[in-house]
Amino acid sequence: MADSTFSDQEKELMLLEKVRKDLFKKIAKIGDMRCGTISVNFRKCGHKNCSCAKPGNPKHGPQYLWNTTRQGKSYAKNLKLGPELQKYKQETDSYRLFMQIQNEILDCNEKICQLRPMAISSENETEILKKKLKKYFSQKYKRK
Repeated sequence: MADSTFSDQEKELMLLEKVRKDLFKKIAKIGDMRCGTISVNFRKCGHKNCSCAKPGNPKHGPQYLWNTTRQGKSYAKNLKLGPELQKYKQETDSYRLFMQIQNEILDCNEKICQLRPMAISSENETEILKKKLKKYFSQKYKRK
């Protein structure tokens, strides 16, 4: 079919669907991911005679700590400098990329939903649909 047979709205809808499909392909390529952050910490050890307790002296560190919260529960893990830290860094970077792509997909889907036309039905079907929806929402959101 020639491009001229499609309206501007249909062309935009097809373009957005292609963009969405490409975004899903990007997600499939991400690989392992882990939510959370990695922080670099310097701490006092708590011993009175240690150099870290004296004013102006450096504290112990750096220590690398991965933190996350899942379903209201906090998790933390000290990471060793080297392959372990590199692995966690790559996984948290992948998670941030995933979240960025997810937001792009949601934005794209919002535009698609705005452009996609509603299914037009007969007046009788419309009335039946209205009754079904009214019943559904009145049961779901009953006043207490």
